[in-house]
Amino acid sequence: MDNTTMHHAALPASSVFTARHSLRWLVAVGLLALLTACGFRLKGQTPLPFQTMYTNIAENSAFGAQLRRVIRATSPNTRFVEDPKEAQVHLTQLSLTRDLEEVSISVEGQVEVYELSVTIVFQLTDAEGHILLAPTTLGTTREIPYDSGALQAKQGEIGSLYVEMQQSLIDRMVRRITSPEVMKAYENADTLPIDESQVQNDNAPVQDDDLGIDRDLLRMPNMNPTSSFY
Repeated sequence: MDNTTMHHAALPASSVFTARHSLRWLVAVGLLALLTACGFRLKGQTPLPFQTMYTNIAENSAFGAQLRRVIRATSPNTRFVEDPKEAQVHLTQLSLTRDLEEVSISVEGQVEVYELSVTIVFQLTDAEGHILLAPTTLGTTREIPYDSGALQAKQGEIGSLYVEMQQSLIDRMVRRITSPEVMKAYENADTLPIDESQVQNDNAPVQDDDLGIDRDLLRMPNMNPTSSFY
């Protein structure tokens, strides 16, 4: 047996394990440092090139509060400001509608299936009104069977579906806002067209109760599909 073999044989098993564990840890740290130097970021974070953002989406609405949470988690260096004049970019909600329509009716004339929909139109501009992200429409729909014998349960189910749909829209909005195209647009904003309407109305806040729901479409007694969002 040579000296090297005898030396390893003399080491306790715990020491060998510790040495291997330390080596793996050092390799992992080295790889992470290399990836970071190459621009790699942990999944879920996409720091934006601007530090301040204004939005006319009400902070005290469920949609507005969740949107702010997701953007802060995605870009921790970005904060929201209440004064449009203090913001480097403006996230403007142009419209937000939630609707519920009948899509299936039985031979007796009773609704069997409703379709829920949420649609938002928004844009992103810089402080001078340069359009970083042109008016963009995002929408999502879900179908839900209707049971007149379980009205209360269906009300709760509809509320939960609307919350799920809004979360889906928020995730898609944030992906658009943090896209490489928007990053590049912000860096070259001076070459982009200006939205004159932003300069004129200064992004008056939009209240979440303007939902555009056609309640004449609803046949459910005492059903208010917007109640979960106030």
